[in-house]
Amino acid sequence: MSEIIREITGTKGRYVLRENGAEAELTYSILSPERIIADHTGVPDAMRGTGAGLKLVERLVADARAEGVRIVALCPFVKAQARRHPDWADVID
Repeated sequence: MSEIIREITGTKGRYVLRENGAEAELTYSILSPERIIADHTGVPDAMRGTGAGLKLVERLVADARAEGVRIVALCPFVKAQARRHPDWADVID
């Protein structure tokens, strides 16, 4: 897997993973310095089954922990992963 890049513009952010010309992303909105909303995770067909979506969520969770941020999981994929990972309850509402 390639490196995950984090981009922030104003009150929006995204994590991007690029591989072989394809791009997977997880977008979020910044509500406050302590709270973000995970909006959407998109993985192109070329990257399905590679674990790209999970890697993006894992990076989101790691950064939230490091920065003391809580995540509101509106994205169905992030919400589903949070149910599978009860150890993320410290950062996901």
